[in-house]
Amino acid sequence: MYIIVWEYQVKKDKLDEFIKIYSAHGDWSELFRKAPGYLGTELMHVENDPERYLTIDRWDSNGSFEVFLSRWGKEYGELDKLCKGLTEDEKLLGKFFQG
Repeated sequence: MYIIVWEYQVKKDKLDEFIKIYSAHGDWSELFRKAPGYLGTELMHVENDPERYLTIDRWDSNGSFEVFLSRWGKEYGELDKLCKGLTEDEKLLGKFFQG
């Protein structure tokens, strides 16, 4: 399994919109579901920081994620651009292999 983890510091006035887009059934997940090999997304809230979230995206392999990017890269970029106003900061924490 291939796992991608992002961390976000969400703007207070954008929390509801952020959760809607980044949740397991949100816009990102809907886009990812177009590709074979996508296994799901988890949205996690940091306990003592109400504006800090993590996303965990699971793919069956790095190759599946790369195929997704090659096929849906334009849509990925457009959605990413739309989401820029929702956060104060975002960073990729890492890409991991499990198994």
